[in-house]
Amino acid sequence: MLLILQRAFLLRVRTFAGWRDELRISESVLASRLKELLAHGIFTTAAYRDGRTRYEYRLTDRGLDLWSLLVAIYSWERAWTDRPLPPLIHDICGNETRAYLACGVCREGMTARDTRTVRGPLATFARVGLPRQHRRTLASRTDFSGYCPDSMEILGDRWSTSVLAAAFLGSRRFGDFQAELGIAPSVLTDRLRRFVELGVFQLIGGHYRLTERGLAFFQVFAFLVTWAQRELPAPPGSELTITHHTCGSALTPVLLCTECGGTLERREVHFIT
Repeated sequence: MLLILQRAFLLRVRTFAGWRDELRISESVLASRLKELLAHGIFTTAAYRDGRTRYEYRLTDRGLDLWSLLVAIYSWERAWTDRPLPPLIHDICGNETRAYLACGVCREGMTARDTRTVRGPLATFARVGLPRQHRRTLASRTDFSGYCPDSMEILGDRWSTSVLAAAFLGSRRFGDFQAELGIAPSVLTDRLRRFVELGVFQLIGGHYRLTERGLAFFQVFAFLVTWAQRELPAPPGSELTITHHTCGSALTPVLLCTECGGTLERREVHFIT
């Protein structure tokens, strides 16, 4: 799903054929993903004519709100991988920017260490993430148009996202993850091994600890949790309340410009491609 959204934002892909040609996946798989995105109100369809009536997929307000998540992914990849990525220009100040996470209330820069989380009695990790995610092998392209394989591994499916969320909320041992998630041992072993290989976790004395690289992914996690809790319905008591230590406010993540300190808005930035 992230690949579909990335192309909708960056390449302005709107049609079934456009995603099929870009992603090189089967039509049945693509149709299933688009159906899910429509069902969750991330896309809506609009008719247009190209010899005969066809439909294009347009981002709704709910879908457009995922822009910050994708820029947070870009920012993490820019900081923590060696892959060439296009510069991001802040149109307001005219400078290339490295977007960074800040508190929307006090506007101080923020990391995972600057927050604490309280879980509601019914909170589960199923609410952390986009609607159904699916693991798939990516093509060899590693630019931002081809998307970023490290981020896709971390957010590649429901279990990967849940393992990361559990780590941010304090799980360290294999048994802790298994008890929290109810995940099959073989699946958990695979995800933990892969996170160690990616440099997101470090295994020390039987504890899987987030590395600096893993902790930096909190900027993505912050937008993911905020969007999911705002847009995906859930019963009372299932929330994760993340608080910023410095000002005591509930998490309201924003991306700020490294050059002018202004808030980065979707219509006020562009990539040089």
